[in-house]
Amino acid sequence: MTKHPPGPTATRIAEQGKPRRAALAAWVGSALEYYDFFIYGTAAALVFRKIFFPAADPTTGTLLALATFGVGYVARPVGAFLLGHVGDRMGRKKVLIFTLMLMGLSTFLVGCLPTYQDIGILAPVALVVLRLLQGLSAAGEQAGANSMSLEHSPEDKRAYYTSFTLSGTQGGQIIATAVFLPIAALPEQQLLAWGWRIPFWISAVVVLVGFLIRRTLDETPVFQEEVSNNEATRTRLPMAVLFRDHWTAVLRIIVAAVIASVSTIFTVFALNYAVNTVGLDRTFMLWVGVLANTAALAAIPLCAKLADRIGRKPVFITGSLGSAALMFAYLWSISVGNYPLILVSGILMFGVVYSATNGIWPSFYGEMFPTGVRLSGMAIGTQIGFAIAGFMPSIAVWAAGTGQDSWLGVSLFVAVLCLVNVIAVASGRETYKVPTAELGKKQDETPSEPVSVPV
Repeated sequence: MTKHPPGPTATRIAEQGKPRRAALAAWVGSALEYYDFFIYGTAAALVFRKIFFPAADPTTGTLLALATFGVGYVARPVGAFLLGHVGDRMGRKKVLIFTLMLMGLSTFLVGCLPTYQDIGILAPVALVVLRLLQGLSAAGEQAGANSMSLEHSPEDKRAYYTSFTLSGTQGGQIIATAVFLPIAALPEQQLLAWGWRIPFWISAVVVLVGFLIRRTLDETPVFQEEVSNNEATRTRLPMAVLFRDHWTAVLRIIVAAVIASVSTIFTVFALNYAVNTVGLDRTFMLWVGVLANTAALAAIPLCAKLADRIGRKPVFITGSLGSAALMFAYLWSISVGNYPLILVSGILMFGVVYSATNGIWPSFYGEMFPTGVRLSGMAIGTQIGFAIAGFMPSIAVWAAGTGQDSWLGVSLFVAVLCLVNVIAVASGRETYKVPTAELGKKQDETPSEPVSVPV
């Protein structure tokens, strides 16, 4: 790509960008927020069937408990439209603070809920309402954090810095699982009576720490540039611009984002299958999650660095195909109760190979849009895709059942979803060499201003 001397806008943006600070804030904020989100998934797999749906038979109760996990994803598309509009009109920072507060409050209240034994059907109804609020919050979290990181990043390191949002998500899952380890070791009577509530109550601390970090964030340079140039006034309705000019990118992201099914199957279905169907030790299975996510903390930024050198698409596609293959090994090893193989295949699949997709999508998706609709485009595209992925554990139980041999049907199901993801990613534009100022523009457009591309 031809290099040009930097224009005044590019120079000003380079001076104002604070990529390390933005990446750290995104990591910590995402870790804290997704701690809240993931403790719900763990509780849904381990205890909610027994305390919120005890009247149902075991299979139906399991299906209902996992469905409440998926319900959080229903609210995501709604939240994406609302918070995407706010983020593109009023700034990324406001969205990030709002999502943190909403997630923390709704999570804390889950821990305060009476059970089915106390108030009957109102208990699962209240649980679903609070889960919807969690989903609404999560809708703006990643898109906001990704936009913030990408727009602060040097042009040759966008994948690396935006990947910290996703490694923060893995960090949140580690914390959530680690908190549940001593809780899961309690005698079942104590676990069901009060132990399950403790991780939810801890969210009060989560909110305080996250707020103190995010309130110090600076708004992104390119968004400030749009405001100073009255561009925000020109795009008072970012959704109209988004669906008029960038609907193909939104559609591509929706299809590609279904790769998140690998995460929900690993986190929710596999845990429930291992503990409630095969009868494996629940503490061991929680440790598999902790170690896999620990491996992901190192793998995600490394995969992102590779994508900054060779492109987004080859790394992303490799991760998708590898996840499809390794899901067979992981679920089969659970079905036969092979603890060493469960540990190795779980870490390799979710901690290493799946990290190739997790490390790349924040930059790959964000680079499909210009600044004025970036948060909206990412939020709507990902959250509709994630909403589909959120129900995959329930669909897997419905389609393959809860028997010992259900692992094969679920593995085939995941493989098909991964292949669909590969088609969507392969058909997209490679963007790792496109200057930040020109992201989201048609390939045949004349650049509005020459921009320097670092090497």
